[in-house]
Amino acid sequence: MHDQATYIAYFCSTNHYTLQMELNNAINLLSDIKERALSTGCGATVDEAVALAESDIDNDTLCKAADCIRIKWQGDTIETCSIVNARSGRCSEDCKWCAQSRHHHTGVEEYDIIPMEEMLKAVRINTENRVKRFSLVTSGRKVSPADIDRFADMYREIRQHSPIKLCASMGLLNKDELQKLRDAGVSRYHCNLETSSDYFPTLCSTHSHEDKLRTIRMAREVGMEVCSGGIIGMGESMRQRLTMVAESIAAGASSIPVNILNPIPGTPLADTPLISEEEIVRSMALFRLIAPKTSIRFAGGRKRISEDTTYRMLLGGANGALVGDMLTTIGNTLESDKKLFAKAGYKM
Repeated sequence: MHDQATYIAYFCSTNHYTLQMELNNAINLLSDIKERALSTGCGATVDEAVALAESDIDNDTLCKAADCIRIKWQGDTIETCSIVNARSGRCSEDCKWCAQSRHHHTGVEEYDIIPMEEMLKAVRINTENRVKRFSLVTSGRKVSPADIDRFADMYREIRQHSPIKLCASMGLLNKDELQKLRDAGVSRYHCNLETSSDYFPTLCSTHSHEDKLRTIRMAREVGMEVCSGGIIGMGESMRQRLTMVAESIAAGASSIPVNILNPIPGTPLADTPLISEEEIVRSMALFRLIAPKTSIRFAGGRKRISEDTTYRMLLGGANGALVGDMLTTIGNTLESDKKLFAKAGYKM
């Protein structure tokens, strides 16, 4: 009996010592990454970030390190953007997360290009509320050449009415089509990688990761900045999630939007278990450690997380936000966002 008790005490002591050593190693790794990021702007590798993700370091510690890096490279001005769904539904692609795919039955509203006056109303609301960027987003693999000309005219009209910075998200365009948008005043093109290159084929079969990278390369060639991130919570591993961020940086993204999957009935991911809010906070902090000098904004899926979680993300890596929703609710949503940004110490 005495020997057994001695063994248990020894085992517990040894195990505690091992766990403490592992935590100390992780704390030292975090310190090294933070100092490197602050002094040189070089972030963590995927392997380093995975090691931190799997360690016992608490989220508050990760968030504090991430926020120091955010303040150094991004300052205290929140980067806001707003989007309008300029064409909805009937998409040919089979992306498992998307409500607009014609392969799924979600009951999503379907319509062609929105009227000019409706678009200009959205521009006016966003301009009055000092939103920095405005984007037209369309469903489908890509916008047709004829419709690119229509959208280019719409962007020129916006420029006559507002100084707001212009973005576009119109699928897998070619270089000539991207050039037309650039000539019309679009300064940033949005093309999400969605997830890591090794996980993407399990979620979409009608286009590839390389198709997206090709579009991103051409957008940069015509002089546009690139906004490219993805969706977390689609069944990917933490390593795949972190790899997506590293691949976005390698592709030249100046902005990384982070969407949180809110499973939509009728899509293949409808029954996907929700990731916890603590995992969301941890992921955002790790994203900042990987991408010190890149704008990171939280985007879709905010409705399913608490205001406290959003606040922690603002003080734990994120420096931007997709604001507004549909045209009928953008004002109210933006007012609540402004209060939250101010509470976190941000300026618009």
